[in-house]
Amino acid sequence: MASTPIINLRKGHAVRHNNEVCLVIEHELKTPPRMASYVQMSIRSVATKKVFNLRMTSNDSVEGVVLERTPHEYSYKDSSGYHFLDPTTYEDALVYEDLIEAVKNYLIEGQIYNLLVADGIVVSVDLPLSMTMTVTESSEGVKGDSANNVYKPATMETGLIVQVPLFINVGEKINVKTEDNSYLGRA
Repeated sequence: MASTPIINLRKGHAVRHNNEVCLVIEHELKTPPRMASYVQMSIRSVATKKVFNLRMTSNDSVEGVVLERTPHEYSYKDSSGYHFLDPTTYEDALVYEDLIEAVKNYLIEGQIYNLLVADGIVVSVDLPLSMTMTVTESSEGVKGDSANNVYKPATMETGLIVQVPLFINVGEKINVKTEDNSYLGRA
């Protein structure tokens, strides 16, 4: 792939660094007073998991890697990793624990997720902006506390803990914002 200007990269993009496919995990444009602007970014090698901290000028470029987004159905987890099924070819895609760490509390069996693939290797799981989840554990709300915006912790079916309003009870389905684990409303 052609070189990509460093200024156009964002978190989640893939680049080639030292002949390895790397994911951008942090990217920040800095413009100090009376100095040229530069980009401070961290990238993680998909193969070795090594993190590289790079400081480049905003005019520099790196070799970009095309990420394919392929829909897969989450099937199950075992000792080898997380298994996703391609709904068209029925092939099993294995995603290792360290790649899934940030999203594992959102994996629901039977749900479709986009796997991000670079050079034939799964590099990440792309979550939707929000997900509908079922409350499996929560304390009862106390009457009289509803005058203020009071929240309580609730455990979802995957083990994720979300702060919800007092009127939410066990068994209810709610929408959760995947970016920050916040309550969006009833489903």
